[in-house]
Amino acid sequence: MNRRRFLATSIAQTLALRVTSPASPPASHASEPEPTLIDSHVHVWKHDPAFPFAPGAHPAAEDASAETLLELMQANRVARTVLIQVIHYRWDNSYLASVLKQYPTKFQGVCRVNPENPAAPDHLTGLTHEQGFHGVRLSPSATTEGDWIRGPLMPPLWRRCALLKIPMTILAPVTRMPDLAPLIEENPDLTVVIDHMADSPLDKPQELDLLIALARYPKVFVKISHMWSLSKQPYPYSDALVQVKRLLQHFGAQRLMWGTDWPISLKDLTYAQAVALFRDHLGFLSPTDRQQILYKTVQRVWPFGIA
Repeated sequence: MNRRRFLATSIAQTLALRVTSPASPPASHASEPEPTLIDSHVHVWKHDPAFPFAPGAHPAAEDASAETLLELMQANRVARTVLIQVIHYRWDNSYLASVLKQYPTKFQGVCRVNPENPAAPDHLTGLTHEQGFHGVRLSPSATTEGDWIRGPLMPPLWRRCALLKIPMTILAPVTRMPDLAPLIEENPDLTVVIDHMADSPLDKPQELDLLIALARYPKVFVKISHMWSLSKQPYPYSDALVQVKRLLQHFGAQRLMWGTDWPISLKDLTYAQAVALFRDHLGFLSPTDRQQILYKTVQRVWPFGIA
């Protein structure tokens, strides 16, 4: 069973477990004001003939619809969410565009374009100007199949992203981080967001240095998601906190943000647990840093207009 089929099966088994009330916070946070929450990373999809999945895609049998997500957000007091185009649709962003049009005050969207298509910059312009997307996601793999990140089609795509003033979001293993440096240096005003701590393995702490090296670029941000998939311990994944603390030291809270990665994360924890993980279990954060990570950093990248 390949990884995508495994994830689809796992998610199908757990999507029905909708949590209708948030996890109770630890007593240490009981007296603090309820924080504003903006989730920086969620996927949605729906089995609908109007929005066909890409050939070879294996989505979970149950929908992960915007409506289901809105229920979860309300139950867990999440104010806004950034939606990332799911791989099930590949380069067809139609379903996500329809969600953004239907719920413009609740969501912002990050599209996908084919990085190996010379027309990708123009596709990105159309998705931004005509369909309201605010950002693009690229996913170079660690294998030679991902070497396009070093190829000739990248500079024009990154320049277009900078011209459009939208963030470039990168899903890539930590070993790919050095490949980003030349593109970042050529586009110093471009906001770049690294997903999931670059999935840097906890048992190879030296590899995190490849991500930390990007901290010298002031427009690089990091999502501290995927603590659950990196950890070797049960919830709330105390061993992963060491990595979060290192990133906090080098990037500062002003460039870190949380995210649930719902529903992909359902194979490890519920949506409510994912929210509570960042809201209630990062006790080493100061109140100011906590606010930054829970919503202010996200608003710097994806402005929602929340005070």
